[in-house]
Amino acid sequence: MRVEMRQDMKKILAWMAISVSACAVNTCWALDPYAGYVMGYFTESPQGTGNDYGLHIAYSTDALHWTPLNNNNAVVYPTLGQKGLRDPFIFRKNDGKFVVMATDMKGTDFANSNSEYIHVWDSADLRTFTNERLVHMNTSGMHTWAPEAFYDNARGKYGVIWSGNASSSYHQIFVNYTSDFVNFEAPQVFFYPGFSPLDATVHVYNGVNYLYYKRESDNTMMGTRSSTMNPRSFDANTYTSAIGTTIIEAPTVVKKNNENRWYLFGDSYAPINGEIYAWETTNITANAWTPINKRNYNQPLNSKHQTVAPITQTEINNLVAKWGNPGWNRIQSYNYGDNYIRHSAFQGRIDPYPMDPYTDSQWRMVPGLADSTGVSFQSVSMPTYYLRHSNYNLVLNANDNTSGFKADATFYKVAGLADASWSSFKSYNFPTMYMRHSNLVLRIDPISTASEKQDATFRVGY
Repeated sequence: MRVEMRQDMKKILAWMAISVSACAVNTCWALDPYAGYVMGYFTESPQGTGNDYGLHIAYSTDALHWTPLNNNNAVVYPTLGQKGLRDPFIFRKNDGKFVVMATDMKGTDFANSNSEYIHVWDSADLRTFTNERLVHMNTSGMHTWAPEAFYDNARGKYGVIWSGNASSSYHQIFVNYTSDFVNFEAPQVFFYPGFSPLDATVHVYNGVNYLYYKRESDNTMMGTRSSTMNPRSFDANTYTSAIGTTIIEAPTVVKKNNENRWYLFGDSYAPINGEIYAWETTNITANAWTPINKRNYNQPLNSKHQTVAPITQTEINNLVAKWGNPGWNRIQSYNYGDNYIRHSAFQGRIDPYPMDPYTDSQWRMVPGLADSTGVSFQSVSMPTYYLRHSNYNLVLNANDNTSGFKADATFYKVAGLADASWSSFKSYNFPTMYMRHSNLVLRIDPISTASEKQDATFRVGY
């Protein structure tokens, strides 16, 4: 009996430790442990067909694989200021409720959209957004970009940091302090290391404050740290080397729930606009960020300038109940992790993300036309068309309702030939052949070698 009681007590203490770690800064607001994450973003695509300047949200249970909500449509739009947003930030306050902030800008006119304001909403659950307001952050004519928040224990106030064009040649990171996200103190310089920084984000771990930012001189990300949250205390404490080899901005640091593992996300602006890159480390105190293979994560479709916050299982369930999972999928290549199945000129193929028209990479996986236990791939952009094989090539054709078409367009989803946690697709009427890519073109072939198995393995996601 005593042994059982001790074991039960250990379980209770372990559960309490997880729950307390899920508390907001300075206040234990909930008993439920964190079970996943919410991401906020706006959307842009290479040719602009996916541009949308409202708040979009997605969720994940592992911080790597994301499911967009509301069919990847915005859940709220600004009605004030420029009536559009960029750079959203979702922040859980000490009372457990959320505040959402964003840059006041619609579109990409960076030279002439110098708003001194930011958008702010209150939200109890990210299902409703109330008290929309424009907050005046400066009176110096500076644009107020990429607002983010943290709680300063020493001050007993929240700090809202943002990027301002202190001169025509460089940025500084400014801070306004507030107790309620309604009334703000005057801005002051928070971070300026002697060169132009942009898009600062703060992460607190084990009593140390970390600040990651974009170094504009070479468009890479850097990390600095301080034992306090005091303005200018981060200036001389950079401890990482440059992170990223393309134009990377909008760093986001995410600690994995209940594990000493951190992810760093960065938004690529060039040479390809719209890719989110990811790194990981098991020791945030060290200069040890390792790139994550794109095979091992996905980003919500067309997502830009991500923000990530941990949430509970109840909150995940409530978000899905309110906004719903997508009615379509995107299908990722195993050995070309940044490539997705799409149709182009009626040919099935894999191409790098991002792409336009982006709807050509969206598919409804419907019950197989020849056998409902299988699947068929219905195009979202051309909904009367399906992928089918013809002379072993996979092409997009209109469904003519013949038995031959239905057989050619039906596949059986099986465990991935290269990785059982992924999927492969076996032809219905050529059961020794599988869907695979060859020189980026989709076809069906017999599969035997290791490389062929990789070509025939895909992840069904979003």
